Amino acid sequence: MSDIDETDKSTRKQRLYTLLAFFLLGLCNNFGYVVMLSSAHDILKNLSPPNNQTGNSTIHNQSDEHARDCNHLSTGVILLADILPGLMVKMISPFIPLYINRRICVCLGLTVASFLTVARAKTEFVATIGVALTSLASGLGEPTLLAYMSYFDRNAITTWSSGTGAAGILGALTYVGLTGILQLTPSTTMYLMLVVPFVMAFSFWVLLVHPDLDAVHTITDSADSLSDSTRKTADTFAGKLSYLPSLIKFMLPLGMVYFFEYLINQGLFELVYFRNIWLTHAEQYRWYQVLYQVGVFVSRSTVSLFPIEKLWILAILQGINLIYFLTQTVYSFTPNIFIVFVIIAYEGLLGGSGYVNTYHNIVKKVPKERREFAMSMTSLADCLGITMAGFVAIPVHNAICQLPV
Repeated sequence: MSDIDETDKSTRKQRLYTLLAFFLLGLCNNFGYVVMLSSAHDILKNLSPPNNQTGNSTIHNQSDEHARDCNHLSTGVILLADILPGLMVKMISPFIPLYINRRICVCLGLTVASFLTVARAKTEFVATIGVALTSLASGLGEPTLLAYMSYFDRNAITTWSSGTGAAGILGALTYVGLTGILQLTPSTTMYLMLVVPFVMAFSFWVLLVHPDLDAVHTITDSADSLSDSTRKTADTFAGKLSYLPSLIKFMLPLGMVYFFEYLINQGLFELVYFRNIWLTHAEQYRWYQVLYQVGVFVSRSTVSLFPIEKLWILAILQGINLIYFLTQTVYSFTPNIFIVFVIIAYEGLLGGSGYVNTYHNIVKKVPKERREFAMSMTSLADCLGITMAGFVAIPVHNAICQLPV
């Protein structure tokens, strides 16, 4: 009996390590992405060329009561730099072998390079390159680790999703705390972020209890060695393409949820500005990001309590949020910033719920031989939604900024 007890104890310990590892991997993979979006307003404010002789980097003079306080460029520019390279990676990743260790090494190298580049940037262009490197890192890491999760039980998805939600809170709070409370420069803050890739490396190679990697590589990298004809078909390029239509019911609602919420976050947040309160414009934007990420974390961590199968409901509700924020930026009808705070947290709840419920539904409804591809491919949907939001955010920002207050 003692041997059995020891075996059970060892199994539980390994399972705990695995779940903790996936939480930290989700945290680290999304941390840089969140930090870049949280710092978007500051990056553009600090590096934008002056529009007038006083060196003001906004479209209008902030002291003018009849003009809007707007950056020279929309934060949608940073959003596009933070998502487009990742989009290209996610389009390719599901169709190539997993090569898990090599991919993680590339992710870590790109993450280090991104923080260093943004920290040393002296122009908008160089800063944008650094943000793009972050996009490549997280864009490769997400489909890679989601595909790898198909060899673990469903709890791995829950802890991964919780970790990505925690990245939102910790990333936004860390940036706010270091720049606002400790008064560190954005550049110094980026240098401190270099701890993130080291935590990710520890989580993957030390903490995570891997399945038989040789068996995994045999399954994912060598279709000729598979005896099951169904699995052979599933692993071919043509087989994967033929299965894409079956994933639309997961990808389309997820893409719409992300389109609406990122159009709000990166196109409208910076324009939802309350004058003459205890928070500056930049501080309001930072706290909007924090509260949004709190909502994301809560919903991604509580999927077992509130499972949702009808994903379209979340897209519709997020669309209603977009209408509210668009109206608010134009007419400024909301009397108190705390009302906006609550709605932003609710927006985050919908976004996080859309993400985690999509992957839980895939695990429940997609055949096992198709699951690795489905997990990886569906990650393209939110990326496409975010990309569309970035392109739309720029003209929307410019149009609203031309309107009088």
